[in-house]
Amino acid sequence: MDTRTSQFDLRCDVVIVGAGPVGLLTANYLGAQGINVIVIDGGSALIDYPRGVGMDDECLRSFQAVGLSDAVLPHTTSFHWMRFVTGSGRCFASIEPRTDEFGWPRRNAFIQPLADRVLLDGLARYPHVSVRFSHTLESFTQDANSVTLRVKTPDGDTRISARYLVGADGGRSTVRKVLDIPFEGKTDANRWVVIDLRNDPLGTPNAYMHCDPARPYVSIALPHGIRRFEFMLFPGEAEGDVVSPETLRLMLSRVLPDPDRIDMIRARVYTHNGRLAARFRQDRAILAGDAAHIMPVWQGQGYNSGMRDATNLGWKLAMVINGLADDALLDTYGEERREHAAAMIALSQTAGKIFSPTNRAVAALRDGVTWLLNYIPPVKRYFVEMRFKPMPRYRSGALVYPAGVDTASPVGRMFIQPRVTTDIVALPVKLDEVLGTSFAIVCWGNDPTYWMSAETRQLWQRLGTRIISVRPNTQLAHELARQPEGVTIVADTDGRLKEWFGNHSASVVFLRPDRFVAGMCLPQQIDAMSLSLEQALHVTDQPAHQGALDDASHAAMPVALAANGAG
Repeated sequence: MDTRTSQFDLRCDVVIVGAGPVGLLTANYLGAQGINVIVIDGGSALIDYPRGVGMDDECLRSFQAVGLSDAVLPHTTSFHWMRFVTGSGRCFASIEPRTDEFGWPRRNAFIQPLADRVLLDGLARYPHVSVRFSHTLESFTQDANSVTLRVKTPDGDTRISARYLVGADGGRSTVRKVLDIPFEGKTDANRWVVIDLRNDPLGTPNAYMHCDPARPYVSIALPHGIRRFEFMLFPGEAEGDVVSPETLRLMLSRVLPDPDRIDMIRARVYTHNGRLAARFRQDRAILAGDAAHIMPVWQGQGYNSGMRDATNLGWKLAMVINGLADDALLDTYGEERREHAAAMIALSQTAGKIFSPTNRAVAALRDGVTWLLNYIPPVKRYFVEMRFKPMPRYRSGALVYPAGVDTASPVGRMFIQPRVTTDIVALPVKLDEVLGTSFAIVCWGNDPTYWMSAETRQLWQRLGTRIISVRPNTQLAHELARQPEGVTIVADTDGRLKEWFGNHSASVVFLRPDRFVAGMCLPQQIDAMSLSLEQALHVTDQPAHQGALDDASHAAMPVALAANGAG
């Protein structure tokens, strides 16, 4: 049994166009919250060649949030450094962040097709999620209550009706084009060829950006013995999107002793684009990932920025569909994500200008300046620790600044994820394993429920909130013996939570499902802050939504992985 209501009609809560990483992660978020989802993709299967190669700590935290971090880790290389090298071979900048404030290494190499497979396989946990390949979006219309899509399938045209549409269908997004949303920005004049090889012929770890004005190129070690090279193309070296075997051999001869003994996966030509959609939402249609923004590859943030979109959007869509929040909550998605996407585009474009000048005078000036800067410790730390990366910081949206935006406040930033202990004989675990998947209230050294009115308790119970009280490690046994009802006591295993709270003036933190700080206050201000957050989150008193399917359909609809996606 599936979602068909007539010969060619399907119904669901959310239809996602695009079975790439952003669409699949969004579907995992929604599936975990009981939302009925159909994912459609025009391809016959997942793309099976490497694309994105860099995964950051925030992204791994998102895999953790949907219960798939253990499955994706075997396809990653942690603490993957990036080194910028001059034409003469001098390393003028080495990005080697060793921090793990969000619970994971900040830079990781990975194999995208295998990570995408983890996300796709993860949907098998949810009988109310269907994935349909060889389903191509032709057009769609919207009204006040739904979106209706016309989809071309191997069996003919099908109409899909959904409450919301997520366009995660890439840079050439059909969803964005139908909405006629401007895609603003520019395309770099230079083109590049990416070459992926099995049985790595170099074998050295990490990523190297060779800033040689004669021909800039990139060499990246990937998991499972895969090596990626990227070479700048000069005029006349590619006919359309095809580079001749002779030209490829010439490029590889610069970096390999025997360019003929290689095991090639693919060679593809691409350009660097920096583009941003004018808006991320139009009525019931929402853009995410490359459909909303694309950026040059130099900081490996295209993939990660899309995953941030999915992480931000997933919990908000679930709240709205489940009757916990008004539709206005979805406006905060673009309000929060668009500004940060623009910052990542700017960073990537700047990195590209530093990396790839072909003018020898400009390259020599860069080499000289960077040589001097390496002798200034604060500057060196700025690069080594990756402090230049703009971290997501939301100044407005689904959050509350009690006295106006405060740049020193942790509100609007991601909360740390150290290890904690929940029992005197238990091994430490990452904090998110205790926080769960919904909202959380975390405080230092007290019982926040003591200060809550009945109305405040009811609000947070309705939102499925976990209440966490953090204590020093030495106090755990004593505190567990008198643990308040509805409060989880955790021990601050490494002292990092004590340090975090010690750096801020408020001791109660309200965390969103995406682990961003929605608000902070003192214990005696909990009721007032809760009321403000209720308004910022557009919380409603509607009954929880039962979904577009009845219980029988819910239990019977399998995830469709065949080419025609038959459910």
